[in-house]
Amino acid sequence: MPKKPFDPVVRIGLTVLLGGFTLIAGGMFLSRPDRTIPPFSIGSQEGAVVAVHVPSWTSDPEIETLIRRFRKIGLTNHDFRSLKVRPTTPDDPATLYRKVVLYVFSDPRWTKPETLHRYLATRAPAEAGNRLDVEKEAFRRQFERSARGGFIYSQGNTKGWLGPIPELSIPEKRQNIQVLFDDLVPSSPSPQRGRGLG
Repeated sequence: MPKKPFDPVVRIGLTVLLGGFTLIAGGMFLSRPDRTIPPFSIGSQEGAVVAVHVPSWTSDPEIETLIRRFRKIGLTNHDFRSLKVRPTTPDDPATLYRKVVLYVFSDPRWTKPETLHRYLATRAPAEAGNRLDVEKEAFRRQFERSARGGFIYSQGNTKGWLGPIPELSIPEKRQNIQVLFDDLVPSSPSPQRGRGLG
């Protein structure tokens, strides 16, 4: 006897069910996290300056991998949107990112928007050579020493390091900093804290 064909309603149901599974599987595959870099989130961004949070168990080699991924983007398509950074020069039709300054922290307290804003407000007068009051200076130093690494992109040139944000008044060799790469042009503003990049 010939097999009885499926009822049209059953066929529609099976099609919808299989189609749903296919869509879910495809979505999970396309949205899977990148396992080649450690998990991270953008805690805050003000202009070109970005505070990045990584879990406390993230090792220095993993942070280096993340920083080198940012460098790869900077040296290739210059589009950091894939790494969750908002355009820093959105009104420029030629490039959305002329400058990016990244500070990496494992303590989320330092990546909050109000904390980053406060740091940038204390950094500007300090770089101009003005003395800060004791409280502001202590906060600035604590913020910088809490960083675990950093990255600067400036119009095709990059710098990356592990360790705190370098102190301008002290040679980097005397600080607990491991420079990973540095091809910022010498004539550019001092890269240690991204002067002029904020």
